[in-house]
Amino acid sequence: MKSLMIQGTSSGAGKTTLVAALCRIFSDKGYRVAPFKSQNMSNFGYITPDFEISRAQAIQAFGARCNITPDLNPILLKPVGNYSSVVYLNGKRFKKMHAKEYYEKFVNSEGMKLASKSLKTLQKDFDLVIMEGAGSPAEINLQKYDIANMKMAKKANANVLLVTDIDRGGSFASLAGTMALIEKKYQKLVKGFIFNKFRGDIDVLKPGFKKLKSLTHVPVIGTIPLVSLNLPEEDSLNSNPKDIVWNKKNIKKIDNELNKLSKIVKSNVDINSIEKMLQ
Repeated sequence: MKSLMIQGTSSGAGKTTLVAALCRIFSDKGYRVAPFKSQNMSNFGYITPDFEISRAQAIQAFGARCNITPDLNPILLKPVGNYSSVVYLNGKRFKKMHAKEYYEKFVNSEGMKLASKSLKTLQKDFDLVIMEGAGSPAEINLQKYDIANMKMAKKANANVLLVTDIDRGGSFASLAGTMALIEKKYQKLVKGFIFNKFRGDIDVLKPGFKKLKSLTHVPVIGTIPLVSLNLPEEDSLNSNPKDIVWNKKNIKKIDNELNKLSKIVKSNVDINSIEKMLQ
């Protein structure tokens, strides 16, 4: 029973796709793998007659070749406007909640209890749980209520990889700033940085890698190129995400894209170093 967590310096950094890729890579290595995201905010779900979770965790489950269950995403928030969301717990509609009520009366009590129970179930049933954080762990205004990042990593006894989107610019500052703003007790959990969506000559980045390590004591373990993938996006950053019909044809397309993605990640990230983190 081992766990690894992927966190990001921002939303859209590449956490979801990196988790999907790592699920496929470690499944190919013979691990029984499951993805996990304690709390996800999305209006796009994977819907069955019995439950609904975020489609991101469903796609990661295809990567892991595991059954799709509510434990993969125990808390789903579906925004409805005016700072409110419809809250789904264990795949079932719970109720509509205002953000203030959710944060102050639910998340650190019932929310944390529920997410921890699902995590414990997955850790019992699988060799490896690859966890996805939400947004950034350095949102200092929300850290008290954040059950999707460092608190959950600590609960899982998971090492953390921090991914950043270099195509946006400011990645070195984002990584150094994130390390500076997370609590000291959590800084030691971060074992590697990954630069995502890079285009150009990687040698240009190497002096920055060296300086970054001297500042944070964390190595860069991968630089993933900017590539085009035909995988469904999360709706929070995409104004026109597409619905999916979960038929055999589309699932096969997703599976092919996951194979393509995993090959790219395997070629550009130090998977051996990650595997050593699990020992």
